[in-house]
Amino acid sequence: RASLQSFIMEEKNEYDKYAVELPRQNKSFQLAGVLESQELWLKFSELFFPVYATKDFSKLPRGFQCIGANISTGQPVALKQGELVSAVRASMSIPSIFKPVEWDTLKLVDGGIVRNFPVKNVMEMGADFVIGSNVSGDLLTTEKINDLFEVITQVTSFREDEDLKEEQKLCNVYIFHRLKGFSTNDFSSAEEVIDLGIKDAEGFYPVFKKIKDSLDAIYGSEPEKPKFVRPTSVTISDFEVRGLKHTTSKFFFQRNKIVKNRSYTPQELAEGIRKAFGTRYYSKIIYSLQPLPDGTAKIIYEVEENPLTFVKLILNYNSFQGVGLVANITSRNFLNQYSRSMLSLNIGDNMKLRAEHLQLFGIKKNQSVNAAVAGDIINNFPLYTNYTKQAIYQLAHLYGDVTLGRATKRKLFFGIGSRFEALHYKPDHASVLQIKGRTTFFDSYVLARFNSLTNSIYPKKGTKIELEAGYIYNQQPDFRVSNHGQSIINLDSLGLGKENFAHLKLNVEHYIPFAKRFNFLTQTQVGINFSGKENLSNSYFIGGLTNTFRNQLLFTGLREATVNSSSVAAARVSLRYRIVTNMYLLLHFNLGAYDFAGNKQWKDARFLSGYGLTLAVHYLGPLQISVMYSDQLKKVLSYVNLGIPF
Repeated sequence: RASLQSFIMEEKNEYDKYAVELPRQNKSFQLAGVLESQELWLKFSELFFPVYATKDFSKLPRGFQCIGANISTGQPVALKQGELVSAVRASMSIPSIFKPVEWDTLKLVDGGIVRNFPVKNVMEMGADFVIGSNVSGDLLTTEKINDLFEVITQVTSFREDEDLKEEQKLCNVYIFHRLKGFSTNDFSSAEEVIDLGIKDAEGFYPVFKKIKDSLDAIYGSEPEKPKFVRPTSVTISDFEVRGLKHTTSKFFFQRNKIVKNRSYTPQELAEGIRKAFGTRYYSKIIYSLQPLPDGTAKIIYEVEENPLTFVKLILNYNSFQGVGLVANITSRNFLNQYSRSMLSLNIGDNMKLRAEHLQLFGIKKNQSVNAAVAGDIINNFPLYTNYTKQAIYQLAHLYGDVTLGRATKRKLFFGIGSRFEALHYKPDHASVLQIKGRTTFFDSYVLARFNSLTNSIYPKKGTKIELEAGYIYNQQPDFRVSNHGQSIINLDSLGLGKENFAHLKLNVEHYIPFAKRFNFLTQTQVGINFSGKENLSNSYFIGGLTNTFRNQLLFTGLREATVNSSSVAAARVSLRYRIVTNMYLLLHFNLGAYDFAGNKQWKDARFLSGYGLTLAVHYLGPLQISVMYSDQLKKVLSYVNLGIPF
């Protein structure tokens, strides 16, 4: 998948969030089921940049061909000339995993499904002595076929296995690598497989030495070849973009930021593509360089645009809010060009709904207005006193929000905005303390966000910062409160008053890789209401391992909302170990303090400490299974989360 760093700030929260994304194509929603792999295209463009001017593969420093398979006929196609990047990419497009690659009038997939050991093609290129090295292995046995990828691999290997038997007979030296126990999706075992290959090759050293000695005796020592001069940059004197339908070339080049008559490295060309790709208007952007007589080049971009409308789905479960199916429909350019409209719904134990419209504007389209209306109902919302549950409520939350902002360099966003919020409390009849009614208020704020994470789920490195400072005003509480059946008239004593006040929220996450399989993670959270009185409606609720409701601060060892306060600060340190690909083990240590600001002083502060162990898996979404303990609660708790919450 593309790195999260490629995307503009307005798109980062939505990328890679859903397990299923169904694009609307040909007037219906269809399961895509295959990958385009934009980053793979860019990596190949970087690797093969030194030979961008060579279109006849036989004139490369070492003659080259690769094999694709015509998806219409199933016949092998020898790729001998054209764009080297596209040829190599076509020759590895595993059916049902990667999209076919267009080559002239053909659509090609991995040639290995019909000819994975192309000795005949090598001989046609002029080889009269062939050394063959086979890493494909035998067909899988029944007990080894356990997942979809292995089924696809087995089916696509039937014809390859038959062709291999004929091709290997043509080799003068044949090396078969015994890779029993490994499969084609054992990416985490790459170094072990390479070591086995080196060991096998060393066993053939006497054979290779004998061949070389006999050739030297006949033809003499091989003359030294002239050194290949590797260009490191290219001057672009002209450019063109093809394939646009919903966006314009002006929009594309404003994002891409390429200019004529300037020299570019392949890394700079790739970065320009990422800037355009990060808008999520495009599913693929590739380029070719056409040499011109004056030594410069014309760059031609071939783009495929994403469908404008997607339906997205993910199943979510966690120990606090139960099961929910999160459904989302996202449509671009629905109300206006360069806009995104979304409607999201959580169907389950707790109902949630959000409608949102984002409009980009300005010359560079890096300014935005975002308007949202949302509501949610949380059943069984707890209220604790001294770590003991005192009451359970149905909490309904409705808000409308408008934010005006500006993003820079795909990492930083500044904004100002206002929101209207309404909260409604309905107590469980068994509760001793009963608060029933509603309150409304306005909140005007400034915010800053920074995000350099490599990916949204289990990031490898990077930093994420979210800062909001605001002012809550025009509170309109309308509550009826009773304790053991006795009415309470002084609502200020419960933090249900009308006072206006300023507030501050901060979340900082930092991920540092070290060693081979380890990551060091830190998270700092702060929430402060600068009020002379406690305010229950806008308190910060401490506990839980996944964000599920407003004003929540995560804390290892505590259930959601175990502590509520107008001033909270917490720091978590975690060590993450990658067991195998997409499976991790995490150790957590949490410290926190609350009741130290607002109407309290630092000497009044109370402290928290917690510890946890999490087994995490990422396959079509994250799964976390945790055990945790807090010194204050003195209980071992379990916690499970599947998917990304609403």
